[in-house]
Amino acid sequence: MPRAKLTVRLPPAAWIGDISTDYPEVDFRVLAALPTEETGVGLVELTGPDPASAVRAIEARNAILSIEVLGQSPDRTLIQFETDEPLLLFSVQESGVPLEPPVNIKDGRATVEVTASQDRLSTFGTQLEQFGMSFEVEFVRRTVDATEQLLTDRQRELILSAVRAGYYDTPRECSLTDLAERLDMAKSTVSETLHRAEETIIMEFVTELDESLITKDVT
Repeated sequence: MPRAKLTVRLPPAAWIGDISTDYPEVDFRVLAALPTEETGVGLVELTGPDPASAVRAIEARNAILSIEVLGQSPDRTLIQFETDEPLLLFSVQESGVPLEPPVNIKDGRATVEVTASQDRLSTFGTQLEQFGMSFEVEFVRRTVDATEQLLTDRQRELILSAVRAGYYDTPRECSLTDLAERLDMAKSTVSETLHRAEETIIMEFVTELDESLITKDVT
């Protein structure tokens, strides 16, 4: 299943986007977030110079229904609050994509990592846009389980054996003949199995970048 990392530009009208822009030296780290029907509850750690001033600015916002300081030091403050303006939470709730803490917010931008199907990721992006949030995708990767499902057990084991033997090193520390002898397999079998595994991995990698890149030239 794809895992994506996005940088979300929070709208200036949103209290967290506004305050994090007013205090660009403070890091807002969302440790936990829970959306309800009308509001959202968050646990946030603020670090940086004078985070207490940023907390007072949060407390003064009309969107903040309640706030409690759970821990405090000169450069760190931990707060729990309830708000009726949890834009990211609403978009997550609508798309069915679970929010994976921590979510780091700094200078009006939130860094978000989510794991979901391609359809749900697309819905998540649409929901962000509907709430006035632009975003950039830093990467989309497959999780380990999805990558393992890409190859057969035999292909996966052979690829791992080849890597351990140095077959893919530069310069190569193990030839195809050496690898076949180590595994007590026919050289032709090793070659064909590796080729099929490599083709699957490469095609999957290129498809993740751009499907148009693998359109074959038939002219």
